[in-house]
Amino acid sequence: MTFTHECGHIIGGMTCGATLTDFDLAPWRMPYSLHSPDPHPLVTLWAGPLLGVSVPIAIAALIRKRWAWFIADFCILANGVYLVLAWLSGDRFLDTPRLLSAGAPPGLIVIYCGLTIVLGYVWFRSDCVHYLASKPKR
Repeated sequence: MTFTHECGHIIGGMTCGATLTDFDLAPWRMPYSLHSPDPHPLVTLWAGPLLGVSVPIAIAALIRKRWAWFIADFCILANGVYLVLAWLSGDRFLDTPRLLSAGAPPGLIVIYCGLTIVLGYVWFRSDCVHYLASKPKR
């Protein structure tokens, strides 16, 4: 989830002319990417959660295996939960406060979080039930 999300920020920044000054994608640390200057911060910021969801979905659709959907469904849920928790924390370095300070409408963030959390929860829960349910013995 964090890899595709952060790569989304990097790709979003590249597509709108932002200059990537620093990044870290190491899985054992909190990944980040810094752009300066960033002429279109809303594009850079929204690209993280949007690609963080759409890339795993595209990969799962291409692979067409249940385990790939398990990962994609987790990414859907995790991206929505992350934006909510970032909003609640108020940490100015996290995505939601940065989206709000860049001018993102709060209602749009609520819609994104609502859709990803509800759909992600329902689908990921179904995946968990599938993989964690005990198999009947023959």
